[in-house]
Amino acid sequence: MSVRDFIETHYSHFNAGELARCIDSLRGFLDNDGRLIVTLAGAMSTAEIGKSLAPAIREQRVHAICCTGANLEEDLFGLISRSGYESIPNWRHQSKQEDAALHARGMNRVTDVAIPESAFTKVGEKILSLWEESETVGDSRFPHEYVYDLILHGDIEFSSPAEESWLVAAADANLPIFTPGWEDSTLGNLLSARVIDCTLKSNSVVKGGLDAMQSLADWYREDNSPTGMLQVGGGISGDFAISVVPMLRQDAGVEVPLWAWFAQISESRPSFGGYSGAPPAEKISWGKLGVDTPQFVIESDASIVLPLILSSLE
Repeated sequence: MSVRDFIETHYSHFNAGELARCIDSLRGFLDNDGRLIVTLAGAMSTAEIGKSLAPAIREQRVHAICCTGANLEEDLFGLISRSGYESIPNWRHQSKQEDAALHARGMNRVTDVAIPESAFTKVGEKILSLWEESETVGDSRFPHEYVYDLILHGDIEFSSPAEESWLVAAADANLPIFTPGWEDSTLGNLLSARVIDCTLKSNSVVKGGLDAMQSLADWYREDNSPTGMLQVGGGISGDFAISVVPMLRQDAGVEVPLWAWFAQISESRPSFGGYSGAPPAEKISWGKLGVDTPQFVIESDASIVLPLILSSLE
């Protein structure tokens, strides 16, 4: 039984029913020439979402990604250093002393997995060389363009299967990636450090969030196909991407259609006032969605739900 058949058979009510309806609607949207951008918050790359996201990219069911700097780099860290990762199965009861011991060994914990500092060092050395080359010729590129260059042309050895990396699939497809707030990442910190120690003259070798918004606006307008959004979590990735529509319509005076399809996966509640828990109806008031836009809210763990959605698009 396929994942899709299993969901159709067993998922009928409550959040399970919402998931089944979301998948059915999304399949219809994509089959009718819709475009989909997936926004990634949290630590989805460290949770190995590439195992289900990479096939969806290769099958052209995902047409763009908007993600945090952490999700961009953590897929790359895993690609080259996964063999050095350590599982922390008893993470709920991890003591301060145990975390201090991890730090002393050069391991950095993300919930139930520890990432070796060597992963950051390996990537950092390669990326720095690309930054220095760009500065020499007066070039400036987006964060993902450096990553694509490293994956496609860099002298790196993969530690995990390339087919399980969503970045490899994205690089092969030259998929548009938008990374607002990239500065809040390990590589963002590295760039700041290399400017502080005068290895680089400035941080201008990496394009920032305003450039990313302009690029996103170009992508949104380049195709007449209806465009939908699957928001995983919330945060800057979700709000940045969805805000391109009111920016164009209200601030730039450019007539573009509203988002044509929308779904969000979140365990947050509206009562807390955060963006992650804001319901789709609230987005109507901001001119992001329309009254008739298909809208779904799956209140669950994205590490459980997102692979089910992506695997059902095959």
